[in-house]
Amino acid sequence: MREQLEQMGPRLRAVRHSKGWTLDELAARAGMSPSTLSRLESGKRQASLELLLPLTRQLGIRIDDLVSVDAPDPRVRRPVISRDGLVIAPLAPEGSPVHTYKITYPPVPELPALRVHDGYEWLYVLSGRLRLRLGQQDLVLARGEAAEFDTSTPHAMSAAGGKPAQVISIFNDDGARMHTHVAGESSASASAEATDAPAGAAQASATSR
Repeated sequence: MREQLEQMGPRLRAVRHSKGWTLDELAARAGMSPSTLSRLESGKRQASLELLLPLTRQLGIRIDDLVSVDAPDPRVRRPVISRDGLVIAPLAPEGSPVHTYKITYPPVPELPALRVHDGYEWLYVLSGRLRLRLGQQDLVLARGEAAEFDTSTPHAMSAAGGKPAQVISIFNDDGARMHTHVAGESSASASAEATDAPAGAAQASATSR
């Protein structure tokens, strides 16, 4: 707590500087002497509500904004999912608004059956080559290429050639549920959502980076 209080002065000074105000300008706005504000910013004057309230009101911030808060652990610690031969490593925390995964596609003799489900997917090939069947299009994406598509279009993916393909994939909520479903968990609903479908006309957007 003492360390947090010691940071209030420097944080107050930093906000004032961000506004482009001099010591005299903020002091005049808050109705206090420049010397009082200077001592407050340097830590030589103990902060009190009487002093902080007019200052934060003028600066457009809360008192809480002047108190340092410990940042949460940024590491993502979620188990890797193995499904249908894929290795799916979550790259975002549970409940994140952006569902991001690193997916490893193994080489297979035949392309998996085309599927259709609600959702949207953006992907980027990290290594290897990825075969993307999207409607009537049969594409091979090399390392550094990207694609984005509506997953209501019949689609399937696998590694192209004899080596695995590693891909960064970003889904909306519906797409994430389908690709990360583990067998035995709500399998009935997942089977109802994902169905084999005949190939239909579609558009893919692939860009080389």
